[in-house]
Amino acid sequence: MRKFGFLLLLLGNVMWFAACGGSGGGSNSPHVTSVNVSCTPNPVGSGGSAQCTASVSGTGSFNSAVTWSTSAGSISSSGVLTAPTVAGTSTPGGGGTSNVQPLVVDAGPQPQTFSSVNEAFVTVTVCAPGTSNCQTIDHIQVDTGSEGLRLLAGVLNSASVTVTATSVQDTSTSGSATVTATLLPLSTTTECLLFADGYVWGPVGAADISFNGATAEVASASPVQVLLPSTSTPAVPTSCSNQNPSGGNGNEGVSVMAFGANGILGIGPFQNDCGAYCALQGSSCNGTSSAPCVYYICTPSGCSAANLPIVQQLPNPIVLFANDNNGALIQLPSVPNGGSLNVNGSLIFGINTQSNNQLSLAASLYQIPDQGNNAGNIITVFNGQSYPQSFLDSGSNGLFFLDSNTTGIPTCSGNLSSWYCPNQSPDQLMATNQGQNNNGPVGSQVPVTFSIEDTTNLFNTSNTAFSTLGGPNPGAFDFGLSFFFGKNVFTAIDGATVSGAPSGPFFAY
Repeated sequence: MRKFGFLLLLLGNVMWFAACGGSGGGSNSPHVTSVNVSCTPNPVGSGGSAQCTASVSGTGSFNSAVTWSTSAGSISSSGVLTAPTVAGTSTPGGGGTSNVQPLVVDAGPQPQTFSSVNEAFVTVTVCAPGTSNCQTIDHIQVDTGSEGLRLLAGVLNSASVTVTATSVQDTSTSGSATVTATLLPLSTTTECLLFADGYVWGPVGAADISFNGATAEVASASPVQVLLPSTSTPAVPTSCSNQNPSGGNGNEGVSVMAFGANGILGIGPFQNDCGAYCALQGSSCNGTSSAPCVYYICTPSGCSAANLPIVQQLPNPIVLFANDNNGALIQLPSVPNGGSLNVNGSLIFGINTQSNNQLSLAASLYQIPDQGNNAGNIITVFNGQSYPQSFLDSGSNGLFFLDSNTTGIPTCSGNLSSWYCPNQSPDQLMATNQGQNNNGPVGSQVPVTFSIEDTTNLFNTSNTAFSTLGGPNPGAFDFGLSFFFGKNVFTAIDGATVSGAPSGPFFAY
C-alpha cells in the first residue's frame, strides 16, 4: 500500500510536407489545408523504431502523399522513425561493501516540489544491456511488497526528435510531432501494475542494473518497466484504468510528484511480478481482482492483454545476481516518538551468505505461502481476531491496519482522513504475528508491540521518518516502513535456499 500520493525521452519532432499542385482556380481545385502527424509508440527506446502516420486534409481531389524528415535519427519514406542513440551521463561507480547499498529516508527527490514521508530510497545505476551507456538515478524507493525495477520515464536520459511530414502537393503545408527517445531499449510488451492507491502503466525495457554501494551485485539484461503518463502512447487501455482501486489516484506514473520517487525497486518475496498466471491466463483477464489484466502487447493499432513467459516478466533483480541472490536485509535505526528529520540505513543483499546478513540478527522467522489467496502473507491476531492476509511492506509509508470501528482509534479530519489520530497519543498497541504455509499456520504466535501517534501532530513537523505513523486498512495489517525502524527485517525469495533455514519465501525480523 503506497499512501502518496516515466521516464519520457524526446526523440524529436517528425515533419512531413505537401507539395503544391497549383493554386487558384475554381472551388473544385484541389487544395491541401492541413497535415497532422502522430507516432507510436512514444516514447521509443534508444535506437528503436516508431511508426509515424500523417493525416492530410483538404478540398477537391487533393494529393494525400507526404514526404518525411526528422531532426534526429532517420525516417523512411513510409514514416518509420529510427530513433537516435541516447547517451548516458555516468558509468557505474565504486566504493562501499560488496553487498551493502546505502539507504536513506528523507523528503524525496530534488528539486524538492513536495515532501515524502517514510520512504526508504537507494541509488541505482542502469545501463543499456552490454554497454557502458549508463545513468545513475537516486531516490529509487525500496519496496518489499512488489517485484521488479520500475523507472519514471521523465527521469531517464532522453533525446527529443521532431518528425515533420510535408505535403507533396503544397510544400508550404506541413505537420509535425515530437517523439521522446529513452536511454533503454523498449519492447512492444507493456504492463499495468496495481498498487493500493493507484496503478502504473508503461513498456517493458531492458537494463543492466547495478548499485554504486553494493559493487558486487549486478542484474544483467533485466526486464524493467518504464512508467508513462496517460498522455503518452500507447494509450492506457480501459481494462487497465478500470482496475484503479476505489478512491485511487489513477495513473501514478504521470510525474515524480505523483509517484513520490524517481522509481521503485521491488525486492519482495517472489522471483517475478506475476508468475504462472500471466504466463498461462494473462490473455483471458477480465480486470477483476481474481483475473487482473497485467501484461499487454501493444502495436500502433492498440494494446491487447497477453500471456507472457515468466522469463520475460519483470524479475526481482536480486535473483539475477551471481551471489547474494536469495533475499535481502533492510536495516534502519530506531526513531523516537515524534519522528526524525532524516534517517540513514542499509540495504544488504543475501541471507546467511556473508557475515553481515546472518539470520541471527532477527529474533523470529515467519514462513509465508507462495501461492493461493494468502500468498506472501503472515497471520496477525489482534484482540482475539485472526487476520491471515497481513504482510510486511517497506513500500507502505505507514502501519496500516483494520479500521476505527475495530480498533477504536479515530481517523484524522479533513484531508488527513486516511490516517489515524488517536485521542491518547501515543496509543500503545499489541498483537501477535505467526507464519503460515499453503496448509495453514506455522510456528508460534509471537507478540508484537507498536504505537500510533496523532498524524496531524507528526505532519506539523519537518520530520520525514516516523515509527508511529499509521492509518486504516480494513481486514488486515500492512506493516509498512513505520514497523521497520529499529529492526533487522529479512525478506527471503520463494524457492531460494538459505543456509540453516527453511527455503524461501519467508520474512524474519
